[in-house]
Amino acid sequence: METLIWGILYIILAPVLGGLLAGIDRIVSARMQRRVGPPVLQPFYDVLKLFGKDNFEVNRLQFPFMLCHLMFVMYTGAVFFINGDLLLMIFALTVSASFLVLAAYTANSPYSFVGAQRELVLILAAEPVLMLAAAGIYKVTGSFHLYTAAATGLPLIQYLPGLFLCMFYILTIKLRKSPFDISVSHHAHQEIVKGLSTDLSGRTLAIMEIAHWYENIFLLGFIFMFFAFSPLLGLLVTLLAYLAEIAVDNSNARLRWQWTLVSTWLVTLVFGGGNLIALYMAGK
Repeated sequence: METLIWGILYIILAPVLGGLLAGIDRIVSARMQRRVGPPVLQPFYDVLKLFGKDNFEVNRLQFPFMLCHLMFVMYTGAVFFINGDLLLMIFALTVSASFLVLAAYTANSPYSFVGAQRELVLILAAEPVLMLAAAGIYKVTGSFHLYTAAATGLPLIQYLPGLFLCMFYILTIKLRKSPFDISVSHHAHQEIVKGLSTDLSGRTLAIMEIAHWYENIFLLGFIFMFFAFSPLLGLLVTLLAYLAEIAVDNSNARLRWQWTLVSTWLVTLVFGGGNLIALYMAGK
C-alpha cells in the first residue's frame, strides 16, 4: 500500500517539481549569462499558454503519438517509485521514446526528420547505460526489483561507482543539455533549434514539455537511488548533479551526433563495463 502511495504522489507531484526545476534552470542559466532571466513559474505560464492556443497539426497522428509518449513516461516513473521491476521500467522508457520519434516522423518535414533521426541516435547512446545499471543492481542485490535493492540497505554507490558515472554522463542526454542536445534545442544559435518538435504546436507541444518534466524527476530519482542508504546525502548529490548539468549546458557547444554516440559508448564500455567486470572478479 505504501509503495502505491509513492506511485500516486509521483503522478501528481512530478509535473509540479519538474516545472519548478525548469524555472530554476532558466534562472541559473540566465545568471551564468549575466541576464536576469524569467520568473521561476515561467515554464507553467508557457505550458498553460500552449494549451490555450489553436492546435495546428500537420498530421492527425501527432497528438495521439505524443499522448502515448506522455503515458509511457508516467508509467516508467510510476514503476520506479512503486519499487517495481527495473527491466519493465527500461522497456516502458524505450517505448515512450519511440512514440516521440514517431510523432516527429509524421510531420513530413526535413527538420523534424533530422530531429527524429538524431533522437534515435540518442536512444542508442543512452539506453545501454540503463540496461547495464539494471544488470549491476541485479549483481549486487540479486534482484531486478527496486524493493529488494532498497530493502537490502546496501550503498549502491560503493559497488557501482562506474555505473553512477555513466548515469551522470547520459543525464546530460536525457535532460537535453549541451553538448548532447542534437535532436532538439532551446538555444537559437544552433542549427537544429527545435528539431523533432519543429512542427509541434499547441496542446501537442505542451504535452511534450510535461512529459519531459515527468522524465526529469524519474531520472533524478534514479541518481538518488545510488545514495538511497542516506536520504539527505542522496538529495544533496542529486541537487549537485542537476546544477552540474546546468553548468555543462552553459559552457559547451553542441557535439556532432557521431561524437555523441562514440563518446557515450566509450564511457559506457570503460566505466560501466569495467564496473561489472570488477564485480564479477570480486565475486559479488
